[in-house]
Amino acid sequence: MHLVLRSALFSAALGRPTSSLLVAGLLLAGAFPVAPLHAEDRRPVAEPAMPARVCASLSPSQASADGRWSEETRRLQAAIDQCGAGGAVRLVSDSGKGGRFLSGPLDMKSGVTLWIDRGLTLTAVADPRAYDKGSNTCGTIGRKGNGCAAFITFDGTRGGGIVGEGAIDGQGGAAMAGTHETWWQLARRAQQEDGKQNNPRLIEADHARDLTFYRITLRNAANFHVALNDVKGATFWGIRIDTPADARNTDGIDPGASEDITIAHSFIRTGDDNIAIKAGKGPTRHVSILNDHFYWGHGLSIGSETNAGVSDILVRNVTLDGTTSGLRIKSDASRGGLVSDVRYEDVCLRGNRKPVDFDTRYDDKASGGDIPVFENISLRNVTGAGGTLVLRGLDAAHPLKVAFDGVRFGPDAKWQIENAQLSAGAGGVSPTPPGFVLKQAGGAPMDCAAHWAAFPKTGGE
Repeated sequence: MHLVLRSALFSAALGRPTSSLLVAGLLLAGAFPVAPLHAEDRRPVAEPAMPARVCASLSPSQASADGRWSEETRRLQAAIDQCGAGGAVRLVSDSGKGGRFLSGPLDMKSGVTLWIDRGLTLTAVADPRAYDKGSNTCGTIGRKGNGCAAFITFDGTRGGGIVGEGAIDGQGGAAMAGTHETWWQLARRAQQEDGKQNNPRLIEADHARDLTFYRITLRNAANFHVALNDVKGATFWGIRIDTPADARNTDGIDPGASEDITIAHSFIRTGDDNIAIKAGKGPTRHVSILNDHFYWGHGLSIGSETNAGVSDILVRNVTLDGTTSGLRIKSDASRGGLVSDVRYEDVCLRGNRKPVDFDTRYDDKASGGDIPVFENISLRNVTGAGGTLVLRGLDAAHPLKVAFDGVRFGPDAKWQIENAQLSAGAGGVSPTPPGFVLKQAGGAPMDCAAHWAAFPKTGGE
């Protein structure tokens, strides 16, 4: 049995006497496990390989150089449509034509892989007309923000993906055709005007199965880089996502209503969440985030939509170097649900305003009956510096439940705790959360110096 400790505020809210807590500093309560039993992708996942068969090899034509994107789009889409399952369409650099292949939106086919060679960039045209869904709202500010198709779409596909040492560039910082405003400027103006920008996502997968993204560089998305909805089985391995820190709503990878997802050996810096695990349209579970490095961005997040439930998440051997928040779980009563069985292991953090940020009142003004409950959350061998450590449960009836084991932050780190139920294993926690008696971390912390890594050179031209 583990010793579970509650704050005096929590005990008082339950109508229990607090004198023994104040004197002894502890309360014996029901136990909860230090680590979930079934967190992570259930598939056997190994480093992918390049496709063995190439259906077609394409290099940029003069149309790319001239900006005639519709011609290049037709050529590339035809190659994808004509390729058989298990094959790849390979984009190769042609020194005579340059390293940029300019295209409009593309629809992927089941079993077909898009292979982009080193030195070549598949570039999304910055023309809202190319992505418009028929309502003439793409590239405008509205109330819904869903007026654009994605640049690359996997819709109901099985197998295939995107691989290669090249890059895909969303041109979020380029002026939209016929205007002097970039996609990112539109996003900022929408924020100021309390509206929603109609910007295209870079890659969107809906109702897809068994996708692979390997070694590719994604950069400068006009909106999210990768959004998954009802995806079962997806591997991201050795990818790089690279977008400026001030590019609004440019999340890195957002698995939503999905399961059996692995994100491994990857490098992500964005203008919003580096990763955001969501559950607005269905539960998301069995996700592994392994051996990754995160830089600027809003952090490694769960939420804010958690109403359908998030569970069985493993985060192991990652660094968060300069993210505003670090390990983050966010929701509120307008979109909350159960977040459980989340395990963080061997994590290094530095330069974060909130290295740990678990908040069930992400929007303090939100109201509703979708109650966020965060429980069975464990941190083991987590090391950071200063900053604010936020543990904020919704209320006394829905406390946030977290277990620590070998968790160490600098002496100037400050706790912000409300409605929390905490425990500590043999490795302890430091600094000790105020109002709790928990074993203090001792011994040498994990050697984070051996884990930090510079953001690598990206692919493409």
